[in-house]
Amino acid sequence: MNKEDTGLTIAGKTYKSRLLVGSGKYKDLEETRVATEASGAEIITVAIRRVNIGQDPNQPNLLDVVPPTKYTILPNTAGCFNAEDAVYTLQLARELLDGHKLVKLEVLGDPKTLFPNMPETLKAAELLVKDGFDVMVYCSDDPIQAKMLEDIGCAAIMPLASLIGSGMGILNPWNLSLIIEQSKVPVIVDAGVGTASDAAIAMELGCDGILMNSAIALAQDPVRMARAMKAAVEAGRDAFLAGRIPRKFAASPSSPMAGRIVS
Repeated sequence: MNKEDTGLTIAGKTYKSRLLVGSGKYKDLEETRVATEASGAEIITVAIRRVNIGQDPNQPNLLDVVPPTKYTILPNTAGCFNAEDAVYTLQLARELLDGHKLVKLEVLGDPKTLFPNMPETLKAAELLVKDGFDVMVYCSDDPIQAKMLEDIGCAAIMPLASLIGSGMGILNPWNLSLIIEQSKVPVIVDAGVGTASDAAIAMELGCDGILMNSAIALAQDPVRMARAMKAAVEAGRDAFLAGRIPRKFAASPSSPMAGRIVS
């Protein structure tokens, strides 16, 4: 059966690209622009506490190189360690972006691991959903807590593959598979992807998309890596839709034995 990819739908809007990218860590805004274009991404996440999108009129504005007319800007709460700060940060973003509702929530547990603080994440998610936000939420790869976030009303669940910026890849594919199986909203891997094969594996598991920043921005050639990630996400999605052959403990000849010529 031929399965068509109908795109990634989040909060009622459909995107062709299943690769979401960050906007930080590049050497300058020009590199940000070129790498973002090479990635083919349509959703660009922005750390409101670290990047200027109009808060300071005297500094370069990220929106000049990734304009909201071309991309969906996804403000995030990077650097927040409690629900109160996260909610305030996204309310500020809504004002700066003229009522923008789609946001990425992340509440961190500590500055060393950047692992999510799940009690504060759940608290913030509930407050933001009640306030009318469409919340994409960074979380642990715990299926129970992922379900709790979905039940609150989050628009997308974003479990980590491994620690933010670690490049360690998919450390627990089994938990990701459990989250994918149970979820009725998009599941987007967030954090830990290091190279194209990591991205392909995540998509082959059935993830709806991947968000990455460090893997592209800190590569020796960010623009080439952006192209590689674009191709990997597309290939992984195609492989998932195609359906892989089952794993077996026996060889199976590629050519049929019946009708062969015998001497």
